[in-house]
Amino acid sequence: MALVTTTEMFEKAYNGGYAIGAFNVNNMEIVQGITEAAGELNSPVILQVSKGARAYANHTYLVKLVEAAVIENPDIPMALHLDHGDSFETCKSCIDGGFTSVMIDCSSMPFEENIKITKQVVDYAHDHGVVVEAELGTLAGVEDEVNVEAGKESYTHPDEVEEFVTRTGCDSLAIAIGTSHGAYKFKASQCTRNEEGILVPPPLRFDILEECIKRLPGFPIVLHGSSSVPQEFVKIVNQYGGNMPDAIGIPEEQLRHAAELAVCKINIDSDIRLAMTATIRKYMAEHPDHFDPRQYLKPARQAVKDIVAHKIKNVLGSVDKA
Repeated sequence: MALVTTTEMFEKAYNGGYAIGAFNVNNMEIVQGITEAAGELNSPVILQVSKGARAYANHTYLVKLVEAAVIENPDIPMALHLDHGDSFETCKSCIDGGFTSVMIDCSSMPFEENIKITKQVVDYAHDHGVVVEAELGTLAGVEDEVNVEAGKESYTHPDEVEEFVTRTGCDSLAIAIGTSHGAYKFKASQCTRNEEGILVPPPLRFDILEECIKRLPGFPIVLHGSSSVPQEFVKIVNQYGGNMPDAIGIPEEQLRHAAELAVCKINIDSDIRLAMTATIRKYMAEHPDHFDPRQYLKPARQAVKDIVAHKIKNVLGSVDKA
């Protein structure tokens, strides 16, 4: 099976009450861990590449790694997606370079400017058989090139979504309902603490999601900034020399509920980074004489596979949906 667009994936997910995991990739081990989990669980998957990943690993290397994953998992639908494309030129480069889906993120721009650039990308993408994700509303947090200061984020306005989708022709829409980029999604002042002293983030704005669903029936919604920042990995990182105080993510039960509604794509990046880093820190501490990268990258790859398998089974609900 060649790389596919997300059109059929999203239609099945919307009707089936589950979501497709969109996992950010940066190197071979991450690609392998994600796609091995998807292959064993018979789950469709989206491999997404940010501007930062392209700068780090090179566009061609990333495309060829994903193409290798397709060969190794011929029965699993896979899409290659640009995450947070910030210009028409970036999107065009990915469309011309083998991506099957792109995101144009002009959410920080005025409404009319967002529509103008998004439509330009949509027109070019559709002419080349590629689908487009757009965004309304901005998320706080830091992830690669995306950096929105807390307090400067804005929720999606449901009264804008119909006009935006109609005028741009985009194929899916990322909305802001309280998720946030990175491992430090919320300030302590935004949270409460449970009896164990662990931060509890504010709940997602499902009222906004439900109003968007009413205004866009049958249309696929996307959630960015949806890592849950598993505390067991934060603990390991801190135990072995790291310093990640008050790192906190989105509760998985809230993401599962979103997947049961109209959210067809859930983005996960920080959890993969945490799983790898925690595993490598622990391994290096326990094996100070080891220096072969294969020695510590092998368990790190397994950690990626395990966290992705967990997400597919317990958050996304996409097992056996390939």
